[in-house]
Order: sequence, then C-alpha cells, then structure tokens
Amino acid sequence: MDNREIVEGNITSALIKLAIPIMATSFVQMAYSMMDMIWLGRLSTNAVAAAGTAGFFTWLGSALFMIPKIGAEVGVAQSYGKKDMESVKKYAAHTLQLAIIISILYSLILIFFRHPIIGFFNLGDQEVINMAIDYLFIVSIGMGFYFLNPVFSGILNGSGDSTTPFKVNALGLIINMILDPLMIMGIGPFPRMEVKGAALATIIAQIMVTFIFIFVSRDNADLFCGLNILKVPDRYYIKRIFKLGFPSALQTGLFASIAMIITRILSRWGSVPIGVQNVGSQIESISWLTAGGFSTAISVFIGQNHGAKHWDRIREGYRKGLMIVGAIGIFATLLLIGGAKPIFRLFIPRDREAIEMGVVYLKILGLSQFFMAIEIGTQGAFNGLGKTIPPSFVGILFNSLRIPSSLFLSSTTLGLDGVWWSISISSIFKGVVLFLWYIIILRRLPSNGE
Repeated sequence: MDNREIVEGNITSALIKLAIPIMATSFVQMAYSMMDMIWLGRLSTNAVAAAGTAGFFTWLGSALFMIPKIGAEVGVAQSYGKKDMESVKKYAAHTLQLAIIISILYSLILIFFRHPIIGFFNLGDQEVINMAIDYLFIVSIGMGFYFLNPVFSGILNGSGDSTTPFKVNALGLIINMILDPLMIMGIGPFPRMEVKGAALATIIAQIMVTFIFIFVSRDNADLFCGLNILKVPDRYYIKRIFKLGFPSALQTGLFASIAMIITRILSRWGSVPIGVQNVGSQIESISWLTAGGFSTAISVFIGQNHGAKHWDRIREGYRKGLMIVGAIGIFATLLLIGGAKPIFRLFIPRDREAIEMGVVYLKILGLSQFFMAIEIGTQGAFNGLGKTIPPSFVGILFNSLRIPSSLFLSSTTLGLDGVWWSISISSIFKGVVLFLWYIIILRRLPSNGE
C-alpha cells in the first residue's frame, strides 16, 4: 500500500485497505489452533482439553512476542510518517533480535518445567495430563518460529504492507491444514499421533512460514537491507521497543495467567467445561481477531499520521475505525447468540453435555461482543499515539476482577454459568472505560489549524 494514501488519501479507504489483509492474517493464525480443535474434537473432549490446556502457554508466549511486535508496528509506522528510513531499519533489526532472544529463554523454561507447569491446572485425569505434557514439549521446541512470524508481520504492517504477511501466513495455514488430519488421524504413510500430531503439524507450518518471510525480506531494501541481527543492540532502540511493547505484553501475559486460574476454577466441574472453554474461546476469537485486524490498521494509520502531525486525520480515523469495529461487534453478537448450537457442534459433534454447556457459553459471551470490539479498536488507537499504558491498565484491572467475580458468581445459584458471566461483564466494562479515556486524550490533541 502506498504510504501517501495513509497520510493524505481517503481515510475509510486507507483503513479498509490496511485492515483486510491484517484481518485475514489474524484469521489464518487463529485457524491453526481451530484446525487442531476440529480434528481433536473428533477424537475426544479429553484431547481438546489437553491441547487447550497446553495452548495457554503459546498464549502466554504471545505476551512475550508482543514486546517486539508492538515495537515494530508502532516504531516502523511512526518512522515512516517522519520519513526516517534509518530508524525504520533499526526497528526491524532490533525487534527481530529481541524475538530470538526471548523465545530461546521461554522455550527452555517450558521444556524443563513442563511437568509442574501442567500440574498447576489440577486436571485430575492422567490421560489428559500426559497428552497436555506431550503437546507442550513439541510446541516448545519450535517456539522460536512462533515468535518470529508475528514480528515479521508487525514490521511489514508498520510499513503499510499488510498484504505480504497475509500471503505468507496463508501458505503456512495450507500446510497445517494438510498435515493436521494426516498426522492426527494417521493417514497414508503417517502414524496415528493424535495430540502429538496436532502439535507437530503446527510447528512444521510455523517453520515454513519463517523461511518464507526470510526469503521475501531479501527483496525489501527499505526494511531489511543491511540487516544484521548479530550486531550489538543499540540501547536507545531496545528501551524504546520495551516502552512501546511492554504494557501490551504485560496485559496479554496477565490475561493469559488469569485465564489459567479461571481454568483451574473450572476443573471443579471436571474436564468437560475446560474443553468447552477452549472450543468456545476459539469460536469467539473470530470476532476479536476481526476487530483486532482493524485495531492494527487503526494503530498504523494513527501512527503514521502522528509522525506526520496530521491531528485532524487522527480524530477522523478513530471515528471511522470505531464505526467499523462497532458493526463487527454487533454482527458477532447476533452470530454467537443466534447460531450457538450449530456453530459449537462443528467442533464437538457427539458429546451432548459439552454441546449444551457450549451453547450457554456462547450466548452469555455474545452479549459483550460490541463492547469487546470497541475496546480492541480503541487499544489500537492508543498504540498509534505511542500511549500503550492506558489500554493495558484497563485490561489488567478488569481482567483481574474476573477471578473474584468468578468465585463469587459460581458460588451462587448460577454455578458454572457464573464463570461465563464474569468474563462477559468485565468485557463490557473494559469497552466503556477505554472509550471514554480515549475521548479525553483526543480533546487534548492540537488541531492542524492551530
């Protein structure tokens, strides 16, 4: 995409052109775990619960790669807006360096402590525990590639090129879709590996995506020419990347940790609710990943216009972006409430108890989708201004309140449904509070006529 469209052209057109490939990339990344759940759901609810439990640690890993990813998106975008191409290249190099270092450390922790890590969930079923440990071990070996790919995407998104990350990640999804049934079910020359096969298929696909990104990057001189990831890092850029990315990383990390505690609370009702939550969150992710695509587009748009000091375009870009994500939220509400049963049965077709539980989950969470979309879109707007602390503060506060509210509501006549209500209510509060906070920030920005 031509960067002049972002800082000079039609605002709605620029947002949509940026957002569609980013949304598609988000769907592709979500589809990796969704494919796993679809095939594992045909084995057993226990297999879904095992993969979903171990999957919390790829989610926790996403908090760590959020530091270089957000640093790349915002740093590259603002440098492009200023036409500072030297800084663009330095943000690219330093974010890739950080991704490699952090992923190696995180992988080693998961590999050596995988038994007590899975033991935290108190799953109670030894078969589920063993499958979760196997899945976590295999995924941990390939964690470096899981970190690098979002950072490559963030660098390209920040430059205004959101199409290339989509194409590259789509190729990875195709590889994963082919390998999943072959390795899980044992088709053709492949042995039946079940949960291990799901993990292995995902890692192979991620490795291929990384190699494709490296190949593609050789032709992009603006971003990667002369890049040397073995060079000693510049303290200024490392500090700047951490300043931009750490609040979002902390929010995501605590969100994942809180979700783990919620899963431990769910274990009081057995492994079925854990499987239901894992599948339900995959279904719900369709809406928040769609909103997330527009959130990144809003972040890049506002970041480049912030660098160019186009204050009025920032205001108008946020208004139009919010209209789009709001419509996404309303559609998600109608979809999750109206189509709960047939959607959930796509994942677990034969377990009646899980289906009934899943329908209730989707209907309760469906009520909060509009507010969740507003929160996600506004978070991107804050990121574009380089103000990553407010959305992190709001997210951490209300996500943390899910733990006491889950314990309280589930101890009432609501029972298990009280856990779902605690999640939905907190999402509503996050959307309202963050929106009001951003409106205050907008009123303090200067006007281009001043």
